[in-house]
Amino acid sequence: MDEETNDTPKSESPTPDGGTPNQGSPGQEPEDISDLPIEEQAVVLRERLREARQEAAQNWDSALRAQAELANFRRRADEERISLGKYSNGRLIAKLLPTMAELALAVSPASANAGPGSTPSGASLETSRETSSQETSNHETSWEASWLEGVKLIQRKFENLLDSEGVAVIESVGVAFNPLEHEALGTEETKEYPPGYVTQALRQGYRLHDRIIQPAQVIVAREPQVQGDGDTNMNDKGER
Repeated sequence: MDEETNDTPKSESPTPDGGTPNQGSPGQEPEDISDLPIEEQAVVLRERLREARQEAAQNWDSALRAQAELANFRRRADEERISLGKYSNGRLIAKLLPTMAELALAVSPASANAGPGSTPSGASLETSRETSSQETSNHETSWEASWLEGVKLIQRKFENLLDSEGVAVIESVGVAFNPLEHEALGTEETKEYPPGYVTQALRQGYRLHDRIIQPAQVIVAREPQVQGDGDTNMNDKGER
């Protein structure tokens, strides 16, 4: 009687890590290449070296980009900090400028009327005016002069304060009209200034460092129109 043959395939003994020997996913290099031939080991090592160099180059490029972005961020932060320090009081100064203009208006007419000729001349009055009235008039004149000096002192202190904060007056009269610094409120015919030049400053302009905080309101010169051309032409034709 023939011996029965066992067709059941023998299972291979598992490896210590639980897998089967000489098996691996296709296209994936084995972790341990010591069992490979020398030529294949060299190929695998060269491929790993190429990948490592490529990864190192990418990491270096990323580090350079991050360093550049950090430097740009620090530069922008410094510029914003400096700008904030220079222009932080710009809104407050702009609100104080009308007070500066009102002080100038208060001083101008008072200066014109504060001279010796501001009081009536004694020659036009009766010589019999009482001495007490003259003393009262002199006292009022002295008080007005003191008040004017006080206002002028406040104005000078105000100007020194603005100057210390970097506020400068914008040149207006006699310079060419600049739409960035001047606000034209009208034009006038004149031969004193060329067309396009500022003839009057109705409101003074100011800049804070290099930033305009109040444009100057001005009148701009235009070329005078020649009158009588039509009459001259008619006379010429009539003479002809």
